[in-house]
Amino acid sequence: MELKATALGKRMAQHPYDRVELLNAGVKVSGDRHEYLIPFNQLTAIHCKRGLVWGELEFVLPDNKVVRLHGTEWADTQRFHHHLQTRWQQWSDEMSHIAAEVLTRQLTLISDHSAEGKWLTRQAIAGLRQTIGQALNALPVPVTRLESFDNCRELWHKCLAWLNDIDASRLQHNQAFTQAMLTQYAAFFAGIESSPLNPAQARAVVNGERSLLVLAGAGSGKTSVLVARAGWLLTRGEAAPDQILLLAFGRKAAQEMDERIRERLSTDAISAKTFHALALHIIQQGSKKVPVVSQLENDAQARQKLLTDCWQQQCQEKKAQAKGWRQWLTEEMAWDVPEEDYWHDAKIVRRMGSRLDRWVSLMRSHGGSQAEMIESAPEEIRELFGKRVKLMAPLLKAWKTALKEEGAVDFSGLIHQAINILEKGRFVSPWKHILVDEFQDISPQRAALLAALRKQNSHTTLFAVGDDWQAIYRFSGAQLSLTTAFNAYFGEGDNCALDTTYRFNGRIGEIANRFIQQNPHQLTKPLNSLTAGDKKAVTLLPDDQLDALLDKLSGYARPEQRILIMARYHHLKPAALEKAATRWPKLQLDFMTIHASKGQQADFAIVLGLQDGQDAFPAPARESIMEQALLPQPEDFPDAEERRLLYVAMTRARERVWLLFNKQQPSAFVDALKYLDVPVARKP
Repeated sequence: MELKATALGKRMAQHPYDRVELLNAGVKVSGDRHEYLIPFNQLTAIHCKRGLVWGELEFVLPDNKVVRLHGTEWADTQRFHHHLQTRWQQWSDEMSHIAAEVLTRQLTLISDHSAEGKWLTRQAIAGLRQTIGQALNALPVPVTRLESFDNCRELWHKCLAWLNDIDASRLQHNQAFTQAMLTQYAAFFAGIESSPLNPAQARAVVNGERSLLVLAGAGSGKTSVLVARAGWLLTRGEAAPDQILLLAFGRKAAQEMDERIRERLSTDAISAKTFHALALHIIQQGSKKVPVVSQLENDAQARQKLLTDCWQQQCQEKKAQAKGWRQWLTEEMAWDVPEEDYWHDAKIVRRMGSRLDRWVSLMRSHGGSQAEMIESAPEEIRELFGKRVKLMAPLLKAWKTALKEEGAVDFSGLIHQAINILEKGRFVSPWKHILVDEFQDISPQRAALLAALRKQNSHTTLFAVGDDWQAIYRFSGAQLSLTTAFNAYFGEGDNCALDTTYRFNGRIGEIANRFIQQNPHQLTKPLNSLTAGDKKAVTLLPDDQLDALLDKLSGYARPEQRILIMARYHHLKPAALEKAATRWPKLQLDFMTIHASKGQQADFAIVLGLQDGQDAFPAPARESIMEQALLPQPEDFPDAEERRLLYVAMTRARERVWLLFNKQQPSAFVDALKYLDVPVARKP
């Protein structure tokens, strides 16, 4: 059947289309130069209109696009429209049954995903949304027409309601699931640790997101949560013991985790590993070799001698090297370098040992070629860094030669080899769940190892427990943004916070929390205390009052109460401690650097050295070009890491903290603390 414009109508309309032909399941609109084929599955409406003389047909397509035919005789237009409308409606009714079946299947999928008894992950929702989107794109009618079919209308409304409110639906489902689990497994959460888990801890354990960052503030029970998470996976049957990988950063922390798991879960089948032990395991399994870790890794003196010997030889034998190193040490390091054969100067050699050791370590951690290192450096220092790398190249070669002669690898080499084995598929990860302690200390190299493990199995979950407020190891390669931008690096998931500290009182918490959050880049989280504490719980005190303070403490501190004295540098250990055994024999005194105090707790904390000038705290930035190029970029906030270091120091104490400052040259932090209403006492 065909409808054509009249000769006069065609002439008067001056339109590209002057006839329409009804096809099997569509229409073809055409003219002398143009034609447009419109299948029924692209039609959303057909309108028949009468002009002053002629008829007009409008074919409405998705997105309100309209194709028009003008200049047809009105009676013929009506007849064609009626016939076309009847055919199109018959076709549509038939297609609506198919659409209804498709919609019903999508609602069943939604129902299956939302079933009680399991967590609904963002990954699952994203996959479901994609599946439904593909199904809707495959419908035989445009979705805009579903409303017009009685058998599709309600199904479509339900589908649309879910699509328009996905996040709220997921959140509501997961809240209901969590509450059901906390009720059903109340005995588990009450008995898994020596004290019952609090609601925030239990919710973290139950959370089933593929990537979860648990922000665990100081004293909030992160180890309890890690142990409970492993126990939860076993209790729920979500994993066998050999499918759970627990990772810690130090051997001591891994051993402590093992002891806790044996004690609380009564199993030896789950064992915590360091990242290096994990890498060693992967290499052994994936290459059938048993790599030996170099003895140099545990002997700083031997490492430094190897590197300084090579450095001296280079300077002795090559004038260009000697000149380049002199320029480096005088211009960048501002050292006083002797005129002749400075590389034999004992003081210079001693100072060089630790720096060469550090710089070689940073280059090894990078893992790339020299060209790749230079290319990855910030543009403003790239040229100078390139010169430094050329000077360091013989030392890096000497290090690699020493490893080869020993038939061993270093720690960086271990992780690089493990990543390579994983990427080549020579080791298949058996772990469905990876749990990481102290996540804020993770480096890009270790993050790459996690990524390589998870790439093998997209369903592997990452349960990361850490605290960005306690990130104090950038100098060893830790990259804070791996925590603060967790989901950008490790995939869409959740963040949650443990909201109660069992260590310090509310006054210490108030001051420490407000102090750390003056840096807007730190993640915001609540951290409540069980006891209030008084205004004197945190006090600023002149640094000449240490003896008087210890005298006063000796009057009321019980013998079992620990007093932790901390300083920014080890050489600031106070001389007063030399007489402690006789003057304050009943006081339990310990001294350590603030870095070493991480993970420690005491009843009372004394923080020394809040001063400017020499041995300042906050310490001034003293990074060489090597550190600037090879360490993660520092944050855009003054003294950000030093601020976290003081936060760590303050949060070691249960009852009281004294912050000892230099009256003549006070630290910049003193004013910041005064602003937070920390009282200044003249004497204890």
